[in-house]
Amino acid sequence: MNLFTLAVVLAAGLAGPLLAAPKRARLPVVVGEILMGVALGRTGAGWIDPDEPVLSFVSAAGFALVMLVAGSHVPLRDTALRVALRRGVMLAVVVGLLAVPAGFGIAALTGTGHGLLYAVLLASSSAALVMPVIDEAGIGTRPVLATIVQVAVADTACIVALPLAEAPDRAGRAALGALAVLAAGALWYLILRWLDRRGTVDRVHDLSKARHFGLELRISLIVLFGLAGLAQLVGVSVMLAGFAAGLALGAVGEPRRLARQLFAVTDGFLGPVFFVWLGASLDLRALAEHPVMIALAGALALGTVVVHTAARLLGQPLPLAVLAGAQLGVPVAAVTIGTRERLLAAGEGGALLAAALISVGVTAWAASAAVRNAREHVNDEQPDRGGAA
Repeated sequence: MNLFTLAVVLAAGLAGPLLAAPKRARLPVVVGEILMGVALGRTGAGWIDPDEPVLSFVSAAGFALVMLVAGSHVPLRDTALRVALRRGVMLAVVVGLLAVPAGFGIAALTGTGHGLLYAVLLASSSAALVMPVIDEAGIGTRPVLATIVQVAVADTACIVALPLAEAPDRAGRAALGALAVLAAGALWYLILRWLDRRGTVDRVHDLSKARHFGLELRISLIVLFGLAGLAQLVGVSVMLAGFAAGLALGAVGEPRRLARQLFAVTDGFLGPVFFVWLGASLDLRALAEHPVMIALAGALALGTVVVHTAARLLGQPLPLAVLAGAQLGVPVAAVTIGTRERLLAAGEGGALLAAALISVGVTAWAASAAVRNAREHVNDEQPDRGGAA
């Protein structure tokens, strides 16, 4: 790999912002990046070689960083979430319970034998997609807060469960590896909180800002890649390491300057590289050669919407219930792990990612409807000042 190849990958990633630019569509940037990777990789022109070692290495770093940013977006310090904690956990549990028979049913229908994996995928959500929608809208109604809790719980649980479900024969090792990564992430949180209470974090922030040292970014990346290295050593996806590091950062409080720096590195460089690489690694021609995999993609996409729509029975507005079904990190990790370990059948990786992209399209509508409904709800709750006058 040379720098020209990196320029091609980054140029391909520009398709993401171009497709996401129309506000009415609300398509996540990653959709265009993945699709362009598909066009230039194994499925299409073959200009990008996903097996190139350096590109694979940089992509792994990008995946870890994407998950760190997603974890840091979970508003663990928001006291308002405590009000919605019970309801949000209940929503996540109900969806998770419904996902189990649905996942095994889809596995029996398609004959893949991956019922546990499909159950995890159906129950999963994506903080990386849902949180920005809610942040942009600036709304905080009780159903919205419950959705935030639901997404955070589902994301965390499914990230931990994924390696156990994808390779049940290695469940013991995967469980120990996941515990090791989570323990390291918890230790980092305790250290970070201790330093914060002593004022060390503020002093480092002031020094870094005054002298342009970038110390917070450097330390965050050191911890992130240290945890990701541990994850690789114990056979766990770097997704778990990135999410754990992000949760620790969000629980203590992420300075705005650090958030902007992480955004620049992630969305401007390593994130696009990862998503273009992911699209390039898929061979969708194998999907076309196996019609059952097309059926699998449709069944997973439909199942995701159905099991999450069940939250409507618990009083959640329909758009919010569907929005919670946005999927990205867990399906991406499933394809990444499955491709690397050769756990998936021919075309199955493409089917999993196709289902995730369909769910993104559905949740794009749900995002617009949820924002509109939540704003109308807020306006209805406000007093009629004209009448009072």
